[in-house]
Amino acid sequence: MKTTSKIFFAICLLTFIIQSNIYAQGCVAIRSTGGLCSMDEHPDSLAPQGSWLFNSNSRYFKSFRHFIGKQEQFQRVALGTNVINHSYTQDLTLTRNFNNRWSLALDVPIIYNERSSLYEHGGAQRQSTYAFGIGDVSLTGYVWIFDPKKVHKGNVQLGLGLKLPTGNDNVQSYFYNVGPGGSKRLGPVDQSIQLGDGGTGIITEANAYYNFNHQFGLYGMFYYLISPTDVNGISTARGGTPSATAIAVTSDVMSVPDQALVRIGGSIAVDHFDFSAGIRYEAQPVHDLIGGSDGFRRPGRIFSGEPGVTFRTKKVSLYAIVPIAIIRDRTQSEPDLRTTQLTGVATHGDAAFADYAVNIGVSFKF
Repeated sequence: MKTTSKIFFAICLLTFIIQSNIYAQGCVAIRSTGGLCSMDEHPDSLAPQGSWLFNSNSRYFKSFRHFIGKQEQFQRVALGTNVINHSYTQDLTLTRNFNNRWSLALDVPIIYNERSSLYEHGGAQRQSTYAFGIGDVSLTGYVWIFDPKKVHKGNVQLGLGLKLPTGNDNVQSYFYNVGPGGSKRLGPVDQSIQLGDGGTGIITEANAYYNFNHQFGLYGMFYYLISPTDVNGISTARGGTPSATAIAVTSDVMSVPDQALVRIGGSIAVDHFDFSAGIRYEAQPVHDLIGGSDGFRRPGRIFSGEPGVTFRTKKVSLYAIVPIAIIRDRTQSEPDLRTTQLTGVATHGDAAFADYAVNIGVSFKF
């Protein structure tokens, strides 16, 4: 394989690591999307017609630092009142290359989430809730804009697909010390650890690369999930009765939000290794492009540095990528704004974020 092919393969592997979701790094619930670059070699070494690419990616993060806007709430950790989320996602992605330009990818996320807190369990003792199962499956088609037989140094790939509501959006667990005499109560877990959002989404994606020479190249990626569904109707009261204020501002049920991801960076090839570095931007917008923005959501954004390394053989590649949070910002949601208008008291909810996320994976060509 040519050195330029190696660079391009590394770029393709990088674009597998959209999740976030999988998730963003914390209570800002950006779900696994399984986005990828569907072509595993440089266009001057065309993908065989009818070839396959399989990728398995493992992602873990621990969110525990609370932010209101960009201001960290240091007292939460100091006092032990912070929420702690542990999130594990195994993304299995299978890509069919029909020819050197067209491909189709199926992504299936398997998720285990655990959330511990005081406030959800009466405030006196830290307890945990859990969610495990299949997340929202996605199916995306891709096409290279320029003919790879004629354009060799750079190209742009567009993707369009569907995110299906296959993940359970009403996972329930027990909340303790919330009933008479400190009894437990069964109810829907927090939105940040639900397996799905309950809505069908439209996936839009663009991947691009440019190679300056045989050792150095640049990559870029844009991903946006359009979620036309307004709310999924799942209660946020954890098995209890929502307050009149929550009902008035629509935060009594969970929202189905849009998601956004942008990544840019560079890659250097050295023998069988590709070393990469870039910037990653993840966001859950306050308002959706299509449909309403009612219901409870924790909108926010994260800017991260994204170092990575890939080791390649002819058919198998191993990689590790670790986005490290630089800026974390929990923005005001629509219910926050409505509560401010209704009560006359400025309202701005918080969210817990991680310091970093760990992505490790393996890719097979066959």
